[in-house]
Amino acid sequence: MEESNDKLRISQAKNYDIQLRDFENGLVNFLSQHNLPSDGIFVNVPERLNVFRNLDGVIEQINIKEKEQSLYLSKFIAAVASGLFDAALNYLWDETILQIRKRVVQYDLEYFYDNAVTGERRKRLRDEEDLNKVDDYDLIKGAKEIGLISELGFKHLEYINYMRNWASAAHPNQSEITGLQLISWLETCVKEVISLPISNITIQIKQLLTGIKSSTILDQDAQEIAVFFTNLTQEQINNLVSGFFGIYTKPDTDSQTLQNINKLLPLAWGRVDEDSKNTFGLKYGNFVANNYQHEKKLAREFLQLVNAEGYIPDDLRVVEIETAINNLLSAHHGFNNFYNEPSFAKQLNRILGEPPKVPKALGKKYVLSLVEVFLTNGNGVTVAAQPIYKDLLSNLDSRLANMAVLSFNDTVISSKLQFQLCQKKFREMIDIVRPIVTSPAVRDLLTSIDSFKGRLDNLKNDKTIKTSVESLRVLLK
Repeated sequence: MEESNDKLRISQAKNYDIQLRDFENGLVNFLSQHNLPSDGIFVNVPERLNVFRNLDGVIEQINIKEKEQSLYLSKFIAAVASGLFDAALNYLWDETILQIRKRVVQYDLEYFYDNAVTGERRKRLRDEEDLNKVDDYDLIKGAKEIGLISELGFKHLEYINYMRNWASAAHPNQSEITGLQLISWLETCVKEVISLPISNITIQIKQLLTGIKSSTILDQDAQEIAVFFTNLTQEQINNLVSGFFGIYTKPDTDSQTLQNINKLLPLAWGRVDEDSKNTFGLKYGNFVANNYQHEKKLAREFLQLVNAEGYIPDDLRVVEIETAINNLLSAHHGFNNFYNEPSFAKQLNRILGEPPKVPKALGKKYVLSLVEVFLTNGNGVTVAAQPIYKDLLSNLDSRLANMAVLSFNDTVISSKLQFQLCQKKFREMIDIVRPIVTSPAVRDLLTSIDSFKGRLDNLKNDKTIKTSVESLRVLLK
């Protein structure tokens, strides 16, 4: 019986080969009859067979109900059969984005918006239809921040997004994609998104957010929930309290929900890190700058609950700078970044002044954003913006220069460092800030980075470097 199954598989493989060649020959003949190009259009049949030979094992990881609704996966397979791998990659990405949107809607839409989108854009996002306004990068980053995908999943998806942008049918290109690459990307999207179960912690956060908005939390309940807070990572507690802030400052939030947050916030606030606490002060400043009176009042009450009014910025220039940073990052993440990015870089440079003056509350966000845009999108350099970035990097003070050196430990920067161009730009950035670094401990770290032989996206996981970073945490504050 087993031998006959093997013969059947061999027979099917031969049939695939014959059918694919017949299909291609028919298309080539049709194109030739109409004097259209036919050379270099289709990926060769052996590469297509590499996908089909491995397809069963990957597709079987998806449950039947999900498969029945996966229209873009059907288009992916059709594009593979046609030898159009660039189109297949595009369909694979479409399916992945659709699946993440489904997860966000099933989880908590407002919580996602509060953690994925910053500044004035958040105000324009209300319901499920508005998910289409969130670009792909913000979608996968936001999904990572609220626990719908893992940090490793985010890194892999960012790479697939990069290939989709520069090697798929989304843009004119001459890139070659192999069958094994394509099946590997499909398996990543299946494992990290389509068939990935939501973690227990993420489910508990969802239940907590639902309970805050739908029932009364008693003092005893609040104490029990406080025990749950101790199980959360730093990122999870930061994002959860950010979710509290988003709920609290919505004009239509009812009094019962506000009272629930009044009980929980003081129990969670002690675990929130300084950068996130500064962010709440900046959000209050944004409400003031935009004359959102109701939100301003509620944000002030939120900060008063935990005696945190000291995080409100001294002047509204901070808000202007943060807005300029957000605008630059949005341009950098967009399709037309080579065209749009320089004007936003100039705007940020102008607002910072000469020499650049960076408010302390924005220090870490400013440095990580500056490093991110300097590293490029991995595909090419925004030539008109690079002189501005170099000038801003060379004008960092010693504290901010330390943050730039340690930036490889940030999830977004680390993910970027999987690309060859970004690795080259990171070493260039290190050379720019090196003369500014005065701390002996950071200088020792620079020596370790200089001698690191692996891919730079693995820096944060190297045992020696990880130990050095742990001892330097104070420099990030």
